Amino acid sequence: MIVCLDSGNSRIKWGVHDGKQWLAQGAVAHAEVEQLQRLVSDWPNPDKVMLANVAGADADERIREQLAPWLPVFFEARSEASRCGVTNHYLKPEKLGVDRWCALIGARSLSRTAAIVVMAGTATTIDTLDADGNFLGGMILPGGDLMRRSLAADTAALPFADGRHADYPRGTDDAIVTGCIEAQVGAIERAWQRLGNIDKVCLLSGGNAASLAPHLGIRWRAVANLPLEGLLRLALEA
Repeated sequence: MIVCLDSGNSRIKWGVHDGKQWLAQGAVAHAEVEQLQRLVSDWPNPDKVMLANVAGADADERIREQLAPWLPVFFEARSEASRCGVTNHYLKPEKLGVDRWCALIGARSLSRTAAIVVMAGTATTIDTLDADGNFLGGMILPGGDLMRRSLAADTAALPFADGRHADYPRGTDDAIVTGCIEAQVGAIERAWQRLGNIDKVCLLSGGNAASLAPHLGIRWRAVANLPLEGLLRLALEA
C-alpha cells in the first residue's frame, strides 16, 4: 500500500493506493493538519509514504509530526533532471516546484501524447510536455482568487468580486470574475497553440479546475490530482 501526500499552498491532498487503484482520497487545510492522524489509524501499515511539499519547512515539520509512525517508510520527492520518462529542461532542474514536477510525471503516466499540464489552485501553473516526455517549460499565474483579491486590495474602489462569467459583463463583479477566468483560459489556450497541429491533450487538475473547464475551447481531460499520480509513479518505480 502506498500513501501519497501533496502539500500545496492551501491544503494537503492525500491518496491511498493499493498498487492497482486509489482506495481513498481527500484533503485537509494546513490549519487542520492534525486530521492527518486519522490516516495513520485507518491505514496503519503502508509500504511507502510519498510527500511533495511546496508549503515550506514549517509545514513539512508539522506533517511529519502527525505521521510519525510512518517515518521509517517516509520519502520526500525532489525535482530532478530526469525520472519516470520525463526529462526536465528547466534551467536549474532542482528549482522546479516539486508539485509541478510530480504533476508532469503524473501526466506522462496517463498520456503518451504531448500535453499541456494545468494545475489550477492558489496559483495556476501551465506546463508543456512534448510527446517524448520533454518538459519544455511553463507559466505561473496567480489563481483566480488571488487575482480577485489583488484587485480588491490594491485598488480604491473595486470589490472582492462575487460575480459570474459572462460574454459581455455589465456589472463590476461580473467583469472582474470574467476577466480572471479569461486570463487563465487565454494562457492555457496560447500554450496549446504553441504546440502546433499535433496530437495532444490538456490535462486539467486542481481545486479551481472546474471553474475553468467550461470556458476552454480545446480538448481537455480532468484529473483529480496530478501530483498524487506522479508521486504514485515515483513510488512504483523506485
